[in-house]
Amino acid sequence: MGILVNIDVMLAKRKMGVGELSEKIGITPANLAVLKNGRAKAVRFSTLEALCRELQCQPGDLLVFEPDSEPDSPHSVEG
Repeated sequence: MGILVNIDVMLAKRKMGVGELSEKIGITPANLAVLKNGRAKAVRFSTLEALCRELQCQPGDLLVFEPDSEPDSPHSVEG
């Protein structure tokens, strides 16, 4: 699965909409939706910092690692 993005959870906890958050952190609602829906390939640390500041949370509240089910994944680490 990879990295899951839990912005929806934090928005609900803070009773905040996507439009309000995007305005506060300075990115477009469309770009925030790409990140929120897990379609982003990367996130800038400055964006992550702004998300954490406005949502009053830690990066680990927003990003969760879910390992792939295949042990032979090209990105797996052998131990």
